[in-house]
Amino acid sequence: MQGPPVFIDISAEDQAQELRAYLKGLGAEISEEKSPKGIEDDLHKIIGVCDACFREGQEAEVESVLIDIVSIMVLIPLERSENIILAFCEKLTKAPGSKLGFVCLKALWLLFQSLDEHSPMRYHVYYHLIVIAKATDQVKMVFRDVEHLKQQFALCPPSSEQLQKLYRLLHEVLLKNNQSEQAAKVMIELLGTYTAENASHAREDAIRCIASALADPKTFLLDPLLSLKPVKFLEGELIHDLLSIFVSDNLESYLKFYKDHKEFVTSQGLNHEQNMQKMRLLSFMQLAETNPEIGFDVIKKELQIPAEDVEGFIIEVLKTKLVRARMDQAMKKVYVSSTMHRTFGRAQWQQLRDLLYSWKTNIGSVQEGMKTIAAAQLELMNQ
Repeated sequence: MQGPPVFIDISAEDQAQELRAYLKGLGAEISEEKSPKGIEDDLHKIIGVCDACFREGQEAEVESVLIDIVSIMVLIPLERSENIILAFCEKLTKAPGSKLGFVCLKALWLLFQSLDEHSPMRYHVYYHLIVIAKATDQVKMVFRDVEHLKQQFALCPPSSEQLQKLYRLLHEVLLKNNQSEQAAKVMIELLGTYTAENASHAREDAIRCIASALADPKTFLLDPLLSLKPVKFLEGELIHDLLSIFVSDNLESYLKFYKDHKEFVTSQGLNHEQNMQKMRLLSFMQLAETNPEIGFDVIKKELQIPAEDVEGFIIEVLKTKLVRARMDQAMKKVYVSSTMHRTFGRAQWQQLRDLLYSWKTNIGSVQEGMKTIAAAQLELMNQ
């Protein structure tokens, strides 16, 4: 079998002709002759049949061909290469199998890095990278976190519509890869792209955001969702009522809601048993905010847990580090030292201010005490 061409120190036109010959040798319907219309037409035709080299077990050859195509592509001025880049992206997303998909991912990543940071085409390449990452379960190769994503497009930010499309895809891919925490952050970013004028159009995104946040076993601070404009448009609807329960209400309120709206909860893809477990954790956090000592009997009653399961539940709570506490099994009590707040509003900011002021005062007292001791020691030394 003919090996892939190796292009060293030859012009883009000659490189394209070598690619034509190589692909024709693999059975592709393409002429070996250069196009009289120029290198752009050559690339269009090469990209149109480059999938002829997509063969399992020949990944090294495929990678060589794709990298050569990229090396020619980046030499063409941007205003003449946009359609070529889009055609290349579309072709690579159709590569069969995870191994070939991984090769295409690397080639497209090379193209993304090769494009000028001011180029609007970087968005389109990145979007198709996520499409391939979804198919190959390789999203970590492309996406680190939301902040890094923003840095990638700092010099040429995508439009709001483009960001919405990208964030929806990213959310889907991250959930598929069990990265629920990152998925929740992406969804919040998505809702943040809407303004007061178009927030009403974000209904489905807002519902999906709430449902994924409620289902995420690692997301407990939910009240920031209530301030998002698209979520505010849902006030009065069942999904907003359910969110409000998770933000500030207790287990009993959730159980009443579930009794009245079982089908609705299920229709949102939410699991009742997981909801109960999360509400128990949230309700315990609420108890811990105002009670430095909590008896097992209170936990049993408020969280509707059998007496024999209370200790196990407390251990699970402490593992989450949402509450820092000490369990006294003999006294059947929990002694709370600190807890994460379920909501963080004006009262919590005031509490934090008072705590910091207290620390500042105490540190000042310590400093004055140290100065007094140092002065006394100096006086003794001079006697």
